[in-house]
Parts: sequence; structure tokens; C-alpha cells
Amino acid sequence: MAEWIIHDLSELDAMAIQLLGAAAGRKVFAFMGPVGAGKTTFIQAICRQLGVVEPVSSPTFALVNEYAGPVYHLDLYRLESLEEALDIGIEEYLYSGNYCFVEWPLLAKPLLPEDTWWIEIIPMADGSRKLLFL
Repeated sequence: MAEWIIHDLSELDAMAIQLLGAAAGRKVFAFMGPVGAGKTTFIQAICRQLGVVEPVSSPTFALVNEYAGPVYHLDLYRLESLEEALDIGIEEYLYSGNYCFVEWPLLAKPLLPEDTWWIEIIPMADGSRKLLFL
């Protein structure tokens, strides 16, 4: 398990570059953390490094956003069952071979590839964020 600290938003792009370099070919990333922890903000920085130029926003209501690349961004917060995840075609995204960023992934854990990189974002009292790579 690795641990990184982000002290300021200005560090996000450098952290995104570091994450993609350390990914060792992994394409599926599962982001955990409380509401407001910065999951979407970090995914925005990663997408910038992947060359995504369109606006990257949380797909809370759409469930899945697709960006040029393609890059998939899933938000499973509103799902209540594994069957609902299957109904949105989650396996097609997860096993597409493209980058796939999943917020609130625990519901779909049995469906995620074995090499999924689990990232927990923990807000700290001083405003920084601790990233745990599991």
C-alpha cells in the first residue's frame, strides 16, 4: 500500500502524471472516499493528462460519462444492487481496455477486474487529502 498527500489543488496535475506512470498498464481505477473528498476533482486532473479536452464532470445522474479516447467515468452512488450495475452495461466499460474511473465502486466490486487499482481519498483536518493506494 502506498500513500500520497495532496496539499493543494495546484499539485493535482503532477499527482495525476505520477499515478498514470505508476499504473503499470492498469486501466481501471476505483475511487473511494466521502462526499466532497475530491474524487471527481482528481479524475478531472487524470483526464487532462490523458488529453481529454471536454469538460469532465461527475456522472452522478447519468451514471456513465464517456470522454474522447475513449475514457469512461462511472459514478455508482445511486445504484442499489449489482443487477443495476449489470443493467447499465458496466462490464462493457470495465473490460473495454480503455481507461475507466469508477466512483463509489464497492457495490460492483465482484465485477471489477482483478488488477483494478483501488484509491481511497481521505480529507484531512488541514484541508489536504491523503490518497491510499490499496
